[in-house]
Amino acid sequence: MTSPRWTALAAALALAACGHAPQGAAPALAEARPGPLQQCEALARGALPAGTRLTRTQAVAAAPATGTTPAVPAHCLVQGQLHERSSPVDGQRYAIGFELRLPQAWNGRFFHQVNGGLDGAVVPAMGAIGGGAPTHTALQQGFAVVSSDAGHSGAQNPRFGLDPQARINYGYGAVAQLTPVAKQLIASAYGRGPDRSYIGGCSNGGRHAMVAAARLPGEYDGVLAGNPGFNLPRAAVAQLWGAQQWAPLATARTPQGQPELQSAFTPAQLAAVAQGVRARCDALDGLADGIVSDVKACQAQFDLMRDVPGCTPGASSSGSNAGSACLAPAQKEALARVFAGARNSRGQPVYSSFPFDPGITGQDWRSWKFAAPATRDAAAVAFIFATPPMHERPQGLDFALGFDMDRDAPSIGATAGLYTESALDFMLPPAGDLQPLRQRGARMIVYHGTADGVFSSDDTARWWTQLDSAHQGRAASFARYFPVPAMNHCRGGPATDQFDLLTPLVDWVERGVAPQAVPARARGAGTASPNPEVPADWSPTRSRPLCAWPAVARYRGGDPELAASFACSPS
Repeated sequence: MTSPRWTALAAALALAACGHAPQGAAPALAEARPGPLQQCEALARGALPAGTRLTRTQAVAAAPATGTTPAVPAHCLVQGQLHERSSPVDGQRYAIGFELRLPQAWNGRFFHQVNGGLDGAVVPAMGAIGGGAPTHTALQQGFAVVSSDAGHSGAQNPRFGLDPQARINYGYGAVAQLTPVAKQLIASAYGRGPDRSYIGGCSNGGRHAMVAAARLPGEYDGVLAGNPGFNLPRAAVAQLWGAQQWAPLATARTPQGQPELQSAFTPAQLAAVAQGVRARCDALDGLADGIVSDVKACQAQFDLMRDVPGCTPGASSSGSNAGSACLAPAQKEALARVFAGARNSRGQPVYSSFPFDPGITGQDWRSWKFAAPATRDAAAVAFIFATPPMHERPQGLDFALGFDMDRDAPSIGATAGLYTESALDFMLPPAGDLQPLRQRGARMIVYHGTADGVFSSDDTARWWTQLDSAHQGRAASFARYFPVPAMNHCRGGPATDQFDLLTPLVDWVERGVAPQAVPARARGAGTASPNPEVPADWSPTRSRPLCAWPAVARYRGGDPELAASFACSPS
């Protein structure tokens, strides 16, 4: 559970930076009412929604917190499958596997936990609240929580992309089909359906949440989307393009004779880039503390060519004449291209730019940039996003390096034969201004680490700016975006990456209290779940406010390790 000190800090920030929803907002929805669990095992013997088969209904006793695992309340565990079928395309058996956890002490709310990656696993339905190593869960707070595998098993990854329906279920169909089933099971268990419904996840889970906001505006009252891959097919193609930029820089080869992308940049070289960013941008928020809060302003201040040491003739790239890491001209040029965003031969953008950020030193950033293109991204594009599938081509790094941005990239927007929906249709939120969501009083919170190595926070900022324009400058009345400086993909990096955005979302939906600042803290040495990338000169529990875009956390005096010493101010 959260500590009293942390709770007090959250309350102080809330009082300082939150208020009733701004002009243009619909009134707050009625607050959820608690209720007791009425039945568990008997659910399997009752009437079930069409196409639903329950495989397990079991009462689970409460369990105390252990290590980094939060406490688990007494609850009913329900597992099952929805719409089992045999594919006429690949002969595989498919179903939407799910798990529903129903707490004995129910708060009257439903939380749909949407998962990341290629899905394919029914993750325990505890209800993650966002950030690194959360201190509590939605289940612990009394939510009924459901999770699913999005319609395929992990053993079918990524080959499920050969089946058109499995593609659609992964994109949006599983959430659309499971939502009413989960609500009906909740109604059977408690004698009534949920008063308020929420959906949340990070990465592909953030994409799922944003898709639900657009496709199912009447089903969810609160949407929590973290590091959202709402442009996932384009981002995956950009990863392949990135591999093509790194490959000529590789100084080592794999046992198969391929370029070892990890050797394109040493950790020391990326640390030199991070130091260059900090030197130019750290104090823009009023305090040189190792955190670049004003990421937008930093992009105008930092110059890769000027601010990062270049290798002089005769010096190795691991150390310049001054004894610090340096980058060769080709390395700087490749980094500049990747951060500017993938493009085809005509200079047309394939995906978004990325902001330069000190979090480039994160192991997660490095993994996404240098390891993932040959594995996750190549497989996803070949089997799931390309139409028709490109699974007969050589896979892995060969696929990434041979992927043509002019000839092959348009395949993510194509349809052909059985594949009647392109990846840009079944993966992206349908175009629109979310007016139905806003009009019924629903709310949306989006957060994104500014050092995400695969999905760009620039893209998320662009999404919010366009949404705000569509709503005549009033998008903040129902949707807010919180950048997390230096955080990598969903967690990690030299960042204050531990936070709870579900509680502010509930307060906004049901009490009309709009969040402007949300407390976040570091997970340094000695904390329950340490983040090894927290700098040693920080307080292990350093705290900062996450500010609703476009505001920035600025130092106003006091202890530099405490969030209370900062205020959210215009960028």
